[in-house]
Amino acid sequence: MNFLEERIVKDGVVKEGNVLKVDSFLNHQMDIKLLNQMGAEFKKRFEGKPINKILTIEASGIGIACIAAQHFDVPVVFAKKSQSINLDGDMYVAEVESFTHKCINHVIVAQKFLTPDDHVLIIDDFLANGCALQGLIQIVQSSGATVEGIGIAIEKGFQSGGRMIRNLGFQLESLAIVDGMNAETGQIQFRDQNVPAKSGDAAGDGEICRSCTLD
Repeated sequence: MNFLEERIVKDGVVKEGNVLKVDSFLNHQMDIKLLNQMGAEFKKRFEGKPINKILTIEASGIGIACIAAQHFDVPVVFAKKSQSINLDGDMYVAEVESFTHKCINHVIVAQKFLTPDDHVLIIDDFLANGCALQGLIQIVQSSGATVEGIGIAIEKGFQSGGRMIRNLGFQLESLAIVDGMNAETGQIQFRDQNVPAKSGDAAGDGEICRSCTLD
């Protein structure tokens, strides 16, 4: 069991509906020492990649991305989920449907912050269905930049996102992969990442969705 899995077992809370609350240390209150460990681990897993920029999405991915960026010594760009007066000039936009709010969100990045010369590491806190992540991939590809890898804090391995992204050929590194949760007992089952994953056969593997649900 690695350091993040140990922290999830210690302080994570399992709720009905396959909800894992980690707001006491990761995505509401943030343990900066833990985030620093995560950043160091991402640096180790993507060693040798010519990464010069990290891309994430507001809001929960920003803290993790910023601490990780210190290990890579690169800037962070975060995609916005709504237009604002602070955004000007040409934009890259990906459309995704919010499952929580039952509406369409436009994930937005100013074109001046992503260029064909960029080699991008995408970072986020959770991966479930993977549609927000696919929106970020779409934006990077629209800019002509290269996705060098994807770093995720916690992946819900019993949902289709991780399999879909891996089948697209990207290097996806999740620090903890949850394969099962029991709300009654609070028990969490983690995937042994030393065992090679089996190839998935979910519908849609190999194709980025253009309108789907945010994790």
